[in-house]
Amino acid sequence: MFAGLAHVNITVPEGTLDSAYEFYVNTVGLTPSPVPALQKNSLAWFNIGSSGQQVHVALGANLELDHKRHPCFKLENKESLIELQHKIWKHFEAGGAAAPLAIDKPGEANSGAKGVEYPDRFFARDFAGNRLEFSL
Repeated sequence: MFAGLAHVNITVPEGTLDSAYEFYVNTVGLTPSPVPALQKNSLAWFNIGSSGQQVHVALGANLELDHKRHPCFKLENKESLIELQHKIWKHFEAGGAAAPLAIDKPGEANSGAKGVEYPDRFFARDFAGNRLEFSL
């Protein structure tokens, strides 16, 4: 029946698509993808590797900045997971308009539920407050 997940949609405030490109392309490492011509400047699409899956970013308010809703990005191996966490942490420390609002500090316990089911993962909140999980 199901063949996979096509995309997840998250929202960012009006006027911050440039920050979405900076964070999701330069920090997270996703690849931008063209959006429909009539929706240019109101959406941003990003490919997740060559999986055919995407993250869609739309304009809208995130009214609950402490919500638990999130996409979870699966990484290829532990080294990639650690490398990405350090890259996002560095952007968090540097600050700026596209800087994440929060991230689990490398080398410390992640902020999610605990248990043997969750050995390798971390969480971050992008510049707009979207919660993101990265795992193996």
